[in-house]
Amino acid sequence: MQFRLIPSRCGVLLAMLLLAQPQGFAAESSSGNPMQSVTAVRSRLATATEEYRRKLEEYTAARQEYEDDTRAYWSSIADKRRARIAKRRSGQTLSIDDYVLTQPPTYSGPPKPVDPSAPAGEQPPSYEKYVPVVEDFLRSAEEEFQFVPQRPQSEIEYKRAYATVASTAGLTKEQIVRIYGFESGGDGKYDVQAGLEHPTPGARAISTALGYNQLLATNSVELLAEKGDRFVEILQTKAEGVTGEAREALKKKILVLKAMVDFSRTVPDDWSEHEKLANTPKGLGIHALNLDIDIGPLLQTQKLLDSVVFFRSQGYAAVLTAAELEMMNLTGDGNGIEIITMPSEWRDHVPTSNFFQKGGYERNPIAIRNNVVSKLLVATDAVMDKEIELQGAKDLAWLISN
Repeated sequence: MQFRLIPSRCGVLLAMLLLAQPQGFAAESSSGNPMQSVTAVRSRLATATEEYRRKLEEYTAARQEYEDDTRAYWSSIADKRRARIAKRRSGQTLSIDDYVLTQPPTYSGPPKPVDPSAPAGEQPPSYEKYVPVVEDFLRSAEEEFQFVPQRPQSEIEYKRAYATVASTAGLTKEQIVRIYGFESGGDGKYDVQAGLEHPTPGARAISTALGYNQLLATNSVELLAEKGDRFVEILQTKAEGVTGEAREALKKKILVLKAMVDFSRTVPDDWSEHEKLANTPKGLGIHALNLDIDIGPLLQTQKLLDSVVFFRSQGYAAVLTAAELEMMNLTGDGNGIEIITMPSEWRDHVPTSNFFQKGGYERNPIAIRNNVVSKLLVATDAVMDKEIELQGAKDLAWLISN
């Protein structure tokens, strides 16, 4: 008697089940009718498939409910934020009711079931978006602008350049060293990228955040659009002080920088527009400027300096602590000021999610673990206390003092 082949993935599962029969069952089936064993396996497959479908329906329903709740939650976060911005602009006083006071939804439903008809070892497709890394920034810079950053000969060389620029700009030693420690892990290199701080197996970039102060590619584009002329002036002054090949190299760098500035200004001065540019090959090429010994320290410093200037423009004269400045660096200037100036009695009740976009929040384990304002401030200082004891932070502190 000939048996028809069972098609598709069901045939694969049937073969697997036949091979995986318990010893007693295998012995029984070998002495009986082979058709009976095939029928038994088919029955088990039908049962397993039905159970899978039932669990899949439960999972799909639970997951849909979670997704709906999540969309509604982050929509309310955005609505509240817009309302707070409008109130600040009109000079109105904020109240605790201007914040969402519940934490983001968490999924607590059943896990996604395993399809019994899937071949053993088959992995579901990955839908994670690829995050560009340093090699991509460098390649884009060379292909789009014919530019190769002048990278430092040592980490100390870059640190010295950064220490000089940041100190000259008016940032305090405490701000410079403690924020470096917090953002780079205390011993991070000038090309450290978020997610790749430690050489662990399977490590992957979680964002384009790069360098001592973890600038996103969007930050780099925006800084050029808003402060590019100043950067050009600084390089021109530097070129006037040198001769020969050094001057020629700076002149070429200035031409490239001007081209990048022009590109960054092809859209309105708006974060979302700059973000679109940052995701283009030219935008990624601009991000490579952070690796350049002349321009990188300017970009890394300017991000913090802009926050200090914004804080003062709002009528505050106090010197920001490193943790306070980091709140502005981490969440944006407007959000940061809200955190800094928030009444102490609110801080135990206002979730940190109020100051993030959904994606940024989900990539920030410190904000998630320390999920209200009071905890975030304490945790930030605690991390800084720990990280400034590492060698990279000690080297930076020494360079500032000497």
